[in-house]
Order: sequence, then structure tokens, then C-alpha cells
Amino acid sequence: MNILLLGSGGREHALAWALAQSPSVERLCAAPGNPGIAQNAELVDLNPGDHAAIVEFCTANSIDLVVVGPEAPLVDGLANVLRAANIATFGPDQAAAQLEGSKGFTKDLCERANIPTAGYVRTASLDAAKAALARFDPPYVLKADGLAAGKGVVIAADLEEAQAALEDMFGGQFGEAGAEVVIEEFMQGEEASFFALTDGTAILPFGSAQDHKQVGEGDVGPNTGGMGAYSPAPVLTDDLQARVMEEIIRPTVDTLRAEGMPYSGVLYAGLMLTEQGPKLIEYNCRFGDPECQVLMTRLQSDLAAIMMACARGELAGVDADFASDTALTVVMAAKGYPGTPEKGGAIDLGTAEEAGAKVFHAGTAMDKGAVDEGTLIANGGRVLNVTATGANVTQAQARAYEAVRQIDFPSGFYRSDIGWKEVAREGR
Repeated sequence: MNILLLGSGGREHALAWALAQSPSVERLCAAPGNPGIAQNAELVDLNPGDHAAIVEFCTANSIDLVVVGPEAPLVDGLANVLRAANIATFGPDQAAAQLEGSKGFTKDLCERANIPTAGYVRTASLDAAKAALARFDPPYVLKADGLAAGKGVVIAADLEEAQAALEDMFGGQFGEAGAEVVIEEFMQGEEASFFALTDGTAILPFGSAQDHKQVGEGDVGPNTGGMGAYSPAPVLTDDLQARVMEEIIRPTVDTLRAEGMPYSGVLYAGLMLTEQGPKLIEYNCRFGDPECQVLMTRLQSDLAAIMMACARGELAGVDADFASDTALTVVMAAKGYPGTPEKGGAIDLGTAEEAGAKVFHAGTAMDKGAVDEGTLIANGGRVLNVTATGANVTQAQARAYEAVRQIDFPSGFYRSDIGWKEVAREGR
């Protein structure tokens, strides 16, 4: 089959790498891509936001399947346009993509479907939000309702900090995403991620992971899109995964279908494992980044065939096999991230991949102005995802950091403790 992959980050490099290994793929195109994706796919000059141009390209090039990597085109309704043109698409329609596009939409869905989650209030003004704080105990969980690149959540320790954060949110800190704010009950427990594919009826479990959202060692500092991850997540036991499927994933899929918004694509559930059991923190309507990198590293099945079955409504009876080994990825970011990253820094990957690690490109580019136009440079906040496998988290972590040390990236930085909680548990 011929596939068009949309996106340009580390998640999309991991998807391109996995799709390129599929025996069913004849031609793999990617737009806009990055230098890493170019190793696995033919890059084409398309803007994922230009729906008409994408349909035109797909028609002219006999594209059988479009895989939408990032969330923004899905929330913008790209899947609707593609399906209206009879182009098979991996990713939900606009209505169902509200699961990520609106925190309030998801919280209201949880209430209707009796899905376990934190108590909440939706607010549309600063005055209403400040008044609503009285209904909660500190720490306060404040979430911009719309898309904020994984950075729209603030956990405020006290009332003064919460009020200041709300002023920032309604003052434009997150742009239109902060026009509404959801205030939530703080949940105690450990976070984990669970993935499932669905065609709107059938559901295929697709692995677990744990990531590190905060920029600093020991999980401190501001939230980022993710500084590293590993899969599987041992804390998400088989029994807990069964509960997640029964209490969270299945009610979501069934409710959306019953309400005329059938969901097709990947459901990425961010979970809090509480004393009462797993509770939903939030949904994403695409693969996580960097969770996708560790999932694809472990996947042994034909990704293209699975995605096509999902897009065609033929997921029933399909299985996904994953290696039993652990995969762990370390994000190398540009200095200044998650604020203003320092772009243009030269990168030498050295021998990072010679010992079996895989380096997925995220925010990279080729320096066209350099004397040597083959110079790889940083072109974003999160720049590289250095990924390795091992029998457990401890071994995968050691191998990943050995590969990191082979990379020369003077204007970059990384956390040196990805997987630290699980490594401590394994060492007991």
C-alpha cells in the first residue's frame, strides 16, 4: 500500500521507522518530515493544515492510507475531509478529537459515562475560576481547556499561586487554549499511560508506558512535552489494564459511538493509579511523544496492516505483538526548553547507534547555510530521542545513556534519571 504520514517530530520518526519495516508498504511519504524521517520515507512539501492540498496529493499519488501524527490537524477536522474524499485515515474525526481538543469535553463525557476521574469545574472567566477555587483543597490542578502542546497544566501549591496562575491563563499565557480553564481535584498516586486502538467498535490494547513530563531531575520544574519514557509500565499490571479497558476505554468508545461521534484511531489515556483504582487524567487523540518511540521499538507486528484495519473498521480479531523487553528513551533538548529553545546548535550523532540504540529525530534540520550542508542542527525544543532496549528498565536505561554519551550536542541537555522510580524498585 501507499501511505502518507503527516508530522515532523520524534513520534512521526518512530512511526515512519515502524511503517517502513512493513512488508505491505510499497511507498511511504511524509510531510513535512525531518532529517530522521527522510531516512525511512520520501519527504513531500505539504502543509498538514492545508486540507485541500493533502487530498489533491493523495488522489494524484494513489495514497491508500493517511496516518495523522500530531493532534492539531485532527482537532482541525482533517480526518473528516479525507474520509469525505474516500481516503482511509488513521485518526479520529473532528467531533471525537475533542477528547484532546477540549479538557472540559472529556470531563463531561466522563460524567455521562461514569468513568472514574477527578472532580472538576469548567470555568469561562477569571472571576468564575477564582470563585471556583473555594470548592477545592490545595494543591490546585488548573488546566487550559484547549491544545497547549502538553504544557497547559499548572499544579499550584496554594491559593495565591493558583490565583496568579489563573490570571496568566486568562491573560493569554496559552493563547486561545486558555479561553476556558478546567479546575480539578488533585489526585494522589502514580501516573501511567495506556494505549488502545479502536475502529469505533472493536478495541485493541496497544501497550503501556510511563513518561517524565517535568524538565528537572527527580521530576521537578515546569512541565514539558516529555523528557523521556519507558515501556511497558510495570506498575500497570495485567489486572489494572483489564480494569482500564472495562472502566475507562470501553465506556468511552461506546458512549462516543452512541452519541454519533464514533472514534477511530489511537486512544492515549493518561492515568492516575490511586488507592481506589485507575482514574483518567486526560485523553490524547494521537500517540504520545516520547511514548510512541518506546512502543514502536517494542512492536513486532505489522503496523501498517493494523492501522489500515483500524481505518477500515476491520479491527475485530486483529492482534498486536510486543517484545517482552523494556524500551527506554531519553530526550535530548535544546538549552532554554521548555521556554525559548536555543536553535541552530550543531549535532554529531557519533557512534550512538552502533551498539544497538536507535536515535529518533524530533526537532532537527540540516544547516543549509553551512559550508558543509550535511551538518545536523537543532531546530526545536525537544531535538533527539535516544532509545535502547534491555531485559528491564535498569538495563535499558544503562544502554540508552551509553548511547547518549556518544552524541556531541554542546547546546543541548537531558535528564540523567529517566526511569528512576522503576530502577529503584528493581534494585530492591
